[in-house]
Amino acid sequence: MMEESLQDRFLAVVLENPVNRTILQRMPDLGVEDTWLVAGCLFGAIWNALSGRPLTENIRDYDVFYYDPDTSYEAEDAVIRRGAALFADLGVEVEIRNQARVPLWFEARFGAPYPPISESRTGIDRFVVAGTCCGISQAGEVRATYGFEDMFAGVLRRNPISPTPHQFRFKCGSYRERWPWLRIVEQTDGAGTS
Repeated sequence: MMEESLQDRFLAVVLENPVNRTILQRMPDLGVEDTWLVAGCLFGAIWNALSGRPLTENIRDYDVFYYDPDTSYEAEDAVIRRGAALFADLGVEVEIRNQARVPLWFEARFGAPYPPISESRTGIDRFVVAGTCCGISQAGEVRATYGFEDMFAGVLRRNPISPTPHQFRFKCGSYRERWPWLRIVEQTDGAGTS
């Protein structure tokens, strides 16, 4: 019951951010499957609300995941170009990535292999910080792999299934620069949340 209440709060705040709302409305026009608005634009809106700040403040970009088995650069580039035109009037950076392509470049960029995936949800589940594993699909499905408690409590806890645990401190530092009240919780039992 409590989890449903936090999900309702999450959706209400996220959709108060006019950029999030507009991107979600327009995502079907990208013409791709398994499309999700994910990560910082969602949890950042929550942390801004909890900080009494404008909901768009400190959000560096708006990430859109989709899944297409065509892993060619050209196919992804075509979607990115459609998105650039579709979201141009928003005045924000919208980063669109085919999750099927991530294993092709991830290790060179982040120093760790990225096992192949077959859906966007798996990409959401692998974010470095457990409480940031969240997304909203173009169909309105909400995903919060580890629930909403850490997000609303401002708790930064390592995601035990992230392929890049070495990025945890860096990510936490970036988040705490923008929201200094966030707190890092070390875990010793391998669990994602308490």
